[in-house]
Amino acid sequence: MTTHDPRHARSGHSLTITQLSKSHGQREVLNNISFTARPGRVTGYLGPNGAGKTSTIRILLGLSAATSGTATFDGRPYGQLNHPSRQVGVLLDNAGLHPGLTPMQQLRITAAAAGVPRSRIADVLAEVGLSEAAGRKIKTFSQGMRQRLGLAQALLPRPNTLILDEPANGLDPEGMIWMRGLLRGYAAEGATVLVTSHVLAELERFIDDIVVIGGGRLLAQNDLADLPSGVDLESFYLQTLHTTRQEGTS
Repeated sequence: MTTHDPRHARSGHSLTITQLSKSHGQREVLNNISFTARPGRVTGYLGPNGAGKTSTIRILLGLSAATSGTATFDGRPYGQLNHPSRQVGVLLDNAGLHPGLTPMQQLRITAAAAGVPRSRIADVLAEVGLSEAAGRKIKTFSQGMRQRLGLAQALLPRPNTLILDEPANGLDPEGMIWMRGLLRGYAAEGATVLVTSHVLAELERFIDDIVVIGGGRLLAQNDLADLPSGVDLESFYLQTLHTTRQEGTS
C-alpha cells in the first residue's frame, strides 16, 4: 500500500455548517446546527444513531435539502464547485457497489463519471490494498474489503476534501491502522477530513477536532487536545450525552 508524502500540498475546503435545520413533517432531524471542519485537520462528527449525522452530510453534498441554514465548501454549495466529484471524495454508508462487477470495472465507472484518467485506478487499488483482488467479483468480498473499495472510490480523483460516513465499518485491526495513517496523511498534506464513526477508541487516535450532536442539536465542539487531563474521547462523549439528557429531564 502506498503512503502519502507530507511535502505534497493539498488545499482542502473549509466545510461550514451554519444554523442548519431539517424537518420531515413534524419530526425535527436537525435543529440550528453550526460548526466548521477546517483544512489540515480531521474532524470527528459524533452522535448516537439517529442524531442527524448522515442527514448533515447528505445536505452538505446536495443530496437532501435543508429546511433552513446553509452547508458550504469555502462559502459555496457543493453543486457550485468546479467539478465537485473531483474535489470532494465521499464515502456514504451505502457505497453503491455492484456485486456482479470487479473492483476494476467498478472504478472504471467511477472514473468515467468524475473525468478521472483510467491510469489512476491501479494506483488507488494499491493504495487501499486491493491490487490482488482487482479481478474478483465484489460479491465475494468481505465487509472489510467492500469498505476498502468504497474508500478507493472516494480517493480515486485525488480529492482535497474527504467526507467519510463510518469508514471503519468492517475493518479488522490491520485495516484500522491503515485507515488511521491514510486520514492523518491526507490532513497533514492540507486536506479537510470530516469523518463519522462509532469506534471512539480508534477515532481518538487520529482526529483533531470533535463535534457532538444528539437529537438533532449541537451538544459540544472541542479540540481533542483541549480535553481535560485524564479524560479520553469516549468518556467525554458519554458525559456530554449524559449531561444533555439530564438537562432535558430537569
